[in-house]
Amino acid sequence: MSTANATRLPTPVSTEPLSPAAHAKQGERPGGTAIEKGLLVVIVLAMILLPTLEASLRRLAGIGVPDAMPYTQHLTLWVGFIGAMLATATERHLALSTVELLPARWQKGARGYVHVLSALVVVVLAYASLDLVLFDRARADKLAGGVPEWWFEIVMPVGFAVMAFRSARMAPTRGWRIAAGAVVVAALPFLISRVLAVRGHGFLPAPEGPAMVHGHTGLLAWPGAMALLGAFLLGAPVFIIMAGFAILLFFIAGTPVAAVPTQTFALVTSSTLPAIPLLTVAGYVLAEGGASQRLLRAARGIFGWMPGGLAVVAVCTCALFTTFTGASGVTILALGGIMFPALLQEEYPEGFSLGLITASGSLGLLFPPSLPVLLYSVVAGIALEDLYLGGFVPGVLMILLVGAYGVFVGIRCRAPRQGFEVREALRSLWGAKWDLGLPILIIAALKTGFATIVESAALGAAYAIIVELLVYRDVHPTRDLPRVLVHASTLVGSVVILLGAALGFTNYLVDAEVPPRLLTWVQAHIHTQWEFLLALNVLLLVLGSVLEIYSAIVVLAPLVAPLGVAFGVEPIHLGVVFLANLELGFLFPPMGLNLFLSASRFNKPLPLLYRKALPFLIIMSIGVLLITYVPAITTGVVDWLRPP
Repeated sequence: MSTANATRLPTPVSTEPLSPAAHAKQGERPGGTAIEKGLLVVIVLAMILLPTLEASLRRLAGIGVPDAMPYTQHLTLWVGFIGAMLATATERHLALSTVELLPARWQKGARGYVHVLSALVVVVLAYASLDLVLFDRARADKLAGGVPEWWFEIVMPVGFAVMAFRSARMAPTRGWRIAAGAVVVAALPFLISRVLAVRGHGFLPAPEGPAMVHGHTGLLAWPGAMALLGAFLLGAPVFIIMAGFAILLFFIAGTPVAAVPTQTFALVTSSTLPAIPLLTVAGYVLAEGGASQRLLRAARGIFGWMPGGLAVVAVCTCALFTTFTGASGVTILALGGIMFPALLQEEYPEGFSLGLITASGSLGLLFPPSLPVLLYSVVAGIALEDLYLGGFVPGVLMILLVGAYGVFVGIRCRAPRQGFEVREALRSLWGAKWDLGLPILIIAALKTGFATIVESAALGAAYAIIVELLVYRDVHPTRDLPRVLVHASTLVGSVVILLGAALGFTNYLVDAEVPPRLLTWVQAHIHTQWEFLLALNVLLLVLGSVLEIYSAIVVLAPLVAPLGVAFGVEPIHLGVVFLANLELGFLFPPMGLNLFLSASRFNKPLPLLYRKALPFLIIMSIGVLLITYVPAITTGVVDWLRPP
């Protein structure tokens, strides 16, 4: 699972490395408006400035910025929805794309069906969001400066309405566009009635009531579920499927569908959510500059003398690059054009080189400031700094295992080695000092108490922008920076909108008492901790190869976390096991994301990638089993640094 752009496997036209924004620019469909993009840039810069000022003024002058954190949290909602609008326009929502596997004559019909169903679901979300705004506008909650809190909610019905219009407009044929447009138009009277129905401080009851709902339960349940499942398999955005199931289940239960956007707006109460866009911006700004080249030179200077030195360099460079880009697959696209020809030039086998780059594309996922770690901490309610500390040794272990295999192959094929030069090693390391300083800054700000999680993320984003604009000067402030901020926000939008839909679905599961029933069933069939962990390994390996990592986290983490507590698994250990298994899923056939990305980047058939990645899958599986069944690998560092 990936974004549509990643899984449609465009044929590479160049062997030059592409940064995340450059890759997006090359393959991005035209979409979005200048107003949306300009507003995104202003909001993101404001989100960076407010927490940075708050942390600095609080520490240096003993004062703060009034309501800096509430404003930052509410602006995150705007970034999420405007980014989601752009993700719809460019078809970059997280989705499983298998439509290319269908015969060519069926593909337009499949895409048309997806667009019609997507338009229907999003129109219902727009209607439900409007209900929420009309209800909350009577509340007296205000932020500093007298700004009513409900003003920030307006972006939800507007955003969903724009996404519905774009979903309808982007259907592949005129007939499907008419069908999708008819769905949107048919819903307009309901939306208009909600506006006209405002009376005093409230609004009229929703048209659907329990009596009407229960009368149609048998007619809607299974057909609706099958329609959503079919759309998922054909490439509908995951947030559409999650929201669609939540709407269907709430409708059947007689609950107003406004419960779904209510959970989305509840995201603004999360004290850590704004760190997601801020860390994403930090990583993408560094990646847009020359970070990949600098990190590669540093790794070559330090490890190039070893047997299999270039293989070790590839592993370490890819791991460091992935920490910045959040295992989004950009590592393979950006570094593949550098590392693959270099490995072949030094006489490493072609199959090994393909497998190495494919596997290394997900290494580094556990290191700060990796976005999946942050997202898991938000969803599972675990301290981010503890999760980063817990993932450090497991992350190093995975790198050592893959690197050791690279050394073995390098010796066997007699790959050339370069001499170790202290001056070059120090010079290359010094050249990458500002890139390596980003995770150090974030961890230091957290552990010293200088800043909160969000403030540390804002400091990291400000640091990355200053470094690239003023120190390296790789990113132009007007030509490049806005484009990078928009591209990063598009990813954030696809994640935030998915997280909101998943929370709405989770809310139904809680109301229906699904978690305690699942716990009872698991305890009845699984009796020991190691059996639970083994079952979790298998489940996450399979689902990790089908679900995109962000989708897997927001869908599975709320269900897995309480099960881990019931079986006595330390929460930080469980989180690292969860993420390490998903890291392994990137290589698991037939749908592992890294396999698809390598097939695209190097123009190789998928079956070949399956074979060449298999040794690395086995090696990394050993690492995941060690992480799973030796908890001290994860908890040792945390316990050592945790105050008594």
